[in-house]
Amino acid sequence: MDQTIMHLIGNAVAMVRGDDTKPDHTGNHNMATSDHLIFLVDVDNTLLDNDRYADDLTAQLDHAFGAEERERYWSIYKHRFEVHGYADYLGALQTFREACEKEQALLKMSAFLLEYPFTKRIYPGALKALEHLRTIGRTALLSDGDIVFQPRKIQRSGLWDAVAGEVMICVHKERELEAIQRRFPAAHYVMIDDKPRLLSASKRVLGQHLTTVFIRQGHYANAYERTTDEPAPDLCIEHIADLCDFTEEDFRDAASHAASAGHDRTA
Repeated sequence: MDQTIMHLIGNAVAMVRGDDTKPDHTGNHNMATSDHLIFLVDVDNTLLDNDRYADDLTAQLDHAFGAEERERYWSIYKHRFEVHGYADYLGALQTFREACEKEQALLKMSAFLLEYPFTKRIYPGALKALEHLRTIGRTALLSDGDIVFQPRKIQRSGLWDAVAGEVMICVHKERELEAIQRRFPAAHYVMIDDKPRLLSASKRVLGQHLTTVFIRQGHYANAYERTTDEPAPDLCIEHIADLCDFTEEDFRDAASHAASAGHDRTA
C-alpha cells in the first residue's frame, strides 16, 4: 500500500485510540508537550442531543419493522451495553439482523445509522462554547463508544473539525485516565460531562488537578438528584452554552473550593 496512505491511516487511528505520541517533521514519534490547562468535553448529551437521536432511531425501527421488532432491537442494544459498557448501535443491528428477514429494510437502517444528520442535533450554543473554551486552553473531545460509529458521528456533526481533530474515544473514561493524561498531558484538567458518576470517579483519582463540570442535559441528568456519588461536581450548569460565561479563574477556583457548598452556577 502507498506509504502516504498508510501514514494517514496511522494518524487517524492514533487520534481515535488516544496514542500519547505525535509525529514530528521527520515522521518520528515524540512525547506530546504538556499544557497548563486542557478541557475534556464529552459529546453525547453534552454537545449533541443523543436522546433525540435515539427517539428518531426508535421511530425508524417502528416504521421499518414494527413495534415487536423495535423492542427486540433495543433489548439487544441494552444487553450489549451491559456487556461492553458503551453504546453499540451498529453491533446491535448486526445481531438484530440474524433473525430478521427484511433485507432491504436492514440496508436502509444501516444507511440511516451511518448517514444520520447529526449537525441537526448539536445543542444551541455548543459550537460557541467550544470556541470560548479554546480561547482559554487546549480543548479536546473525550467520548466513549465503539471505534466506527462514534467517530463517524463526531465527524458528521462537525464537532471533529470544531476542535481541529483533538478527539479521543474511550471504552470507559474513568478507567482510562492514565491513557488520557498521556494523550493530553496538562497541569490541570476541566472535565465537562452529563454523567455525574463518571465525574465523581475521575475526581477521586485526579483530585485538585481536575475541575468537574456537570451539565444538566439528557437522561442521566434527570436522575442526578437521586444519586449519592461523592465528591459532588465542582460546577453544575443547565446548558452547554452557559460555559461562555466562565473564565479560567472560575474553573480553577471551583476545583480549589470543591469541598464547599454552592457550586451550582447557571447563566
